[in-house]
Amino acid sequence: MTHAPARAAPRTAAFTAMAAVAPISWGTTYLVTTEFLPPDRPLLSAVLRTLPAGLAVLALTRTLPRGGWWWRAAVLGALNIGAFNALLFVAAYRLPGGVAATLTATQPLLVAGLALALLGERPTGWRLGWGVAGVAGVALMVLRAEAGFDVLGIVAGGAAAASMAAGIVLTKRWGKPDGVGLLPFTGWQLAAGGLLLVPFAAVEGPLPVFDAAAVGGYLWLAVVGTLAAYVLWFQGVGRLPVTAVSFLVLLSPVVATVLGWAVLDQPLTTLQTAGFVLAMLSILGAQLTPQTARALLSR
Repeated sequence: MTHAPARAAPRTAAFTAMAAVAPISWGTTYLVTTEFLPPDRPLLSAVLRTLPAGLAVLALTRTLPRGGWWWRAAVLGALNIGAFNALLFVAAYRLPGGVAATLTATQPLLVAGLALALLGERPTGWRLGWGVAGVAGVALMVLRAEAGFDVLGIVAGGAAAASMAAGIVLTKRWGKPDGVGLLPFTGWQLAAGGLLLVPFAAVEGPLPVFDAAAVGGYLWLAVVGTLAAYVLWFQGVGRLPVTAVSFLVLLSPVVATVLGWAVLDQPLTTLQTAGFVLAMLSILGAQLTPQTARALLSR
């Protein structure tokens, strides 16, 4: 007879792989932004990658929140989309990219604490250890000796990590309404988060001229890096242990580093390569239990 855990393992692996598509696509944002989008318009870019996708989904599905889900969708949209992107861009502009990436890499540890408080999901020493290892791996990959530290940037980077961590845990706690699919559920949050960003983007000035490269870049970010990514991400958050899925976010700086090396000819030092390996091991290790890890190593 096939045991339930054995049957569940392939499904868990499949949901993990699909959820991983989200941070992998997010890792392309730096390359797309620097190579294809208008310069110095981070909040406009955040609006264009979220609000049109959210409004398109609302028009397609014709499904709006009901009752208490109006404020819940607004809260989740602010935490997962709006506030997270705004704070992340503040950090990115005031800090070297490596410092900002290292701050956001603390998210699995923040999720572990919030999951204990809000979900009663007690973090294991195994996953906490991999959380620390993940922060160290990302730091080795992206930090530079000349990295500067701006107080406001540090606060914004930490707040960005906390915002998304809270969004992940509340998404897990609230789930989604009965009878509502992942697509409209995602659309609610994208629309709410995008609308939150509009006033901040307005202060950046008039719209720039968009060439073909910029249009293509925005389409990639909106369709693949936002709509498809968040549908798969929220599915993973709903199906997987919240502390395990939060480690997948570490794939973003990993992918950004690899693309910088492969496409932009940014060299990788031995220390950065070690950080890459450590970050990947932390992501993999967090998806396993100690028993599963020992079983795999003993084969």
